[in-house]
Amino acid sequence: MPHWQEKIVLVTGASRGLGRVIAETFAESGAKLVLAARGEEALNRAAAELREAGHEVLAVPTDVTDTDQVTALIERTIEHFGGLDVLVNNVGRSARGELARTPLAEVREMFELNVISVIGCTQAALPHLLKSRGHVVNIGSLASRVAPRYLGAYALSKFPLAAYSQQLRLELGSQGLHVLLVCPGPIAGDDRTRYAGENLDGLPESAAKPGGGAKISLLRPEKVAREILTACEKRRPELVLPRKARILFALSAISPRLGDWLLGRSMSSEPKNPE
Repeated sequence: MPHWQEKIVLVTGASRGLGRVIAETFAESGAKLVLAARGEEALNRAAAELREAGHEVLAVPTDVTDTDQVTALIERTIEHFGGLDVLVNNVGRSARGELARTPLAEVREMFELNVISVIGCTQAALPHLLKSRGHVVNIGSLASRVAPRYLGAYALSKFPLAAYSQQLRLELGSQGLHVLLVCPGPIAGDDRTRYAGENLDGLPESAAKPGGGAKISLLRPEKVAREILTACEKRRPELVLPRKARILFALSAISPRLGDWLLGRSMSSEPKNPE
C-alpha cells in the first residue's frame, strides 16, 4: 500500500499557491484532504476541482488566528474522517520594509499570523497526531534561518518557527510525533510585487521582488511539495530548498560577520528562472 494511502492530511492556506499544490500532491499519493483557508469562495473552488479529479476532500473555511474557528476545524476533521495524520501549517504572509520604520502594530499582526496561528493549530491537533504518530509540517522560509534586508517583520516572524519545530521534536519525538521545518526560497508563480503593510519608500526596486531580490532560482511549487512528502516519509527534521542555502546557514553560525557579508552579496538581483 502506498505510504499516504487513506491518510488524513490537513493543510491550512490550501486555497491557492504552495498550500494548494501541497494538498494536491498528498491527494495524488492517496491521502484524504482537509482544506482550510479564510476565503470561502476560493477554498470551495479548490475543493471542487480536487473532487472532480477523484479525491476525497473536506473544505472548512477557517481564520487560523481565531481560536474558536481552529477548534471547530479540528473537530470537524475528526468527525468527518475519524482521525488526523498530517498537519501542514502553511498559512503565512510576507512583507517588505525597513525594521526601523515598521509599525509595531504590523509586527504584532505578522507574529499573530505567522507564529501564533501555527502554535494554535498545532496544539489543537496534537492529541490526534500523537495518537496516529503523525506529522507536523511547518512551512517556514530561508528567512527562518537568515534575515535579509528589507523584509520588514517577515524574518522576525519566521525565525521562531525554527525554535518551535525543534522544541516540539525534543519534547514529543519520543512519543512518535514527527516535526518537519520547511525552509524554501522564493516560489515560482508568486506574482506579488507589493506586500500588505509595506513601506517601500526609499528602498531599492529589487526589495519588492521575490526573496527581496536575492540571487537565487525560483522554486517550482510542485518540486517543493514532492520534497515535503519525501521528507515526511523519511521523518527528516528539516528541509532546505535550495539545498546550497545550508552553506550560508552554516557559515553564518560560525561567523556572523561573514554571514552578513555573504547575505548582502546575495541580494539586489533579479531572481532566476524556476528550477
